[in-house]
Amino acid sequence: MPFFDLPQSQLDSYRSSAVAPADFDSFWAETLEHSRAKPLEAVFEPVDTGLKLFDVADVTFSGFGGDKVRGWYIRPAGVAPRGTVVKFIGYGGGRGLPQEHLLWPATGRAVLVMDTRGQGSSWSRGDTPDPAGSFPAHPGFMTRGINDPRDYYYRRVYTDGVRAVEAALGRAETDPNKLAVVGGSQGGGISIAVAGLEPRVRAAMPDVPFLCDFPRAVGLTTRDPYGEIVRFLATHREKAAAAYSTINYFDGVHFSARSKAAALFSVALMDDVCPPSTVYGAFNAWAGPKTIESYTFNNHEGGGTWQERRQVAWLDETLP
Repeated sequence: MPFFDLPQSQLDSYRSSAVAPADFDSFWAETLEHSRAKPLEAVFEPVDTGLKLFDVADVTFSGFGGDKVRGWYIRPAGVAPRGTVVKFIGYGGGRGLPQEHLLWPATGRAVLVMDTRGQGSSWSRGDTPDPAGSFPAHPGFMTRGINDPRDYYYRRVYTDGVRAVEAALGRAETDPNKLAVVGGSQGGGISIAVAGLEPRVRAAMPDVPFLCDFPRAVGLTTRDPYGEIVRFLATHREKAAAAYSTINYFDGVHFSARSKAAALFSVALMDDVCPPSTVYGAFNAWAGPKTIESYTFNNHEGGGTWQERRQVAWLDETLP
């Protein structure tokens, strides 16, 4: 894959053209208030997975509109965790199985892994349905409810993410001063949104994040998931204005501008799924202290385990 986006010298100063809707903050305040009116009802059911060095619980909590969301909670056995990480999953994946999420417990931290509603059938299994329907949409999740921000799929997912943080904070062993969010691709986009909506998040680690800088992303890359929006609008030609108006409420650039948490981003300069300029659009808008790791010759796999190693070291420095 060749370099196709802006050169590094322009990425460092790049600013997204996205402007937040005038009612952005009230929209999200109302959304969260609506869901918080329902009891969180977080349940952590211990399960025997054969992982003798870790305690594992099957998690259920109330997400958007009181819908039940599943997850895993994994902590080192026999000792108090030295912090908590809430983890969000990439596009098409679900919570999978507990042994897929042992990095953070191996560092002494607890991890709460949120299942992504309606997903988990392409590369990792999920167990959380999405009860909401929508108008006709392109296969995938990017255009579900795209005619109206109140109906858009990611309104439910981002709210689920905030409620997942609340479920983690409800644990007696959770230190509220040592709570971080992490995720790659879609999970990175969700982590940005949650850090912008929930001020109790102390650190965020968005890895090659998706769902950022929609005005530039849609049409810049030919690959999915952004391509879902392009193909939807190629058929529904009259809906472009409504679609762009809707997704503007879900742009990571706007959530970045509202987060005061410390952040460690990563970007891959040959990434044609989440183009580097869209990542920098969110990174450069971030209001809190921030740093970014750049992987010059990688596509959407980004830094992989190299970035995980960097995240471990960075979190040890940021939330020791």
